Amino acid sequence: MEPILNVIPAIDIKGARAVRLKQGMKNHVTDYGDPVERAYEFQRAGAQWLHVVDLDAAFGEGSNWKIVESIVKQIDIKVEVSGGIRDDRSLDRALSSGSHRVTIGTAAMENPAWISEKFEDLAEKIIVALDIRDGRVATRGWTEETVPYREAIKRLDGAGCLRYMVTDISKDGTLTGPNLSLLEDVASNTESSVIASGGVALLEDIASLRHLVALGIEGAVIGKALYEGVFTLAEAIEVAERG
Repeated sequence: MEPILNVIPAIDIKGARAVRLKQGMKNHVTDYGDPVERAYEFQRAGAQWLHVVDLDAAFGEGSNWKIVESIVKQIDIKVEVSGGIRDDRSLDRALSSGSHRVTIGTAAMENPAWISEKFEDLAEKIIVALDIRDGRVATRGWTEETVPYREAIKRLDGAGCLRYMVTDISKDGTLTGPNLSLLEDVASNTESSVIASGGVALLEDIASLRHLVALGIEGAVIGKALYEGVFTLAEAIEVAERG
């Protein structure tokens, strides 16, 4: 049976609106309307997962939690939640809402003891975000850089991480194609699953990512290309599942 790549539409929320940022820059915003309506649209189009990000929480500038919670509770597909999950309270809130998985970035890098403890019972529900700029992992809404990503992977693998989400920040929101060499390198440095995020511009990019499934790439988060109508979600799923 041919490998299947999971297509995961992204809903990034800033100021109660669905938006896309260019290369993570919070002042380079494009507004795409009501986040809950977008969630329903993706569900109707055949999505099995949604990646929902509270950008204000990620930047430490507020919260869109009520909207995130509305999406989780109202739609009938699986949701992974991201943005500002940095302690027991925010993690418990996200999981108790019904989220199937949570994505943790800053706390996974800044608080090794805490994330190691969480992996003990919740490893299947935690995705560690490796947001990479110039070979280093960026945190706090991509505003600060930390250690080289290979060093981060070695530590996190040892702590029990089972899944990473890898974003080349320079590609995010640019429609210039994913960084396949980076994804291959990450996959070759871990036995854990990898979700690709950022840069998908064409259906051919999805086909290229599908060829990496055997290496451990299990999914692709797609945002701007769907919002801009470069291709439909149904077309993306067709390529991801059938080539």
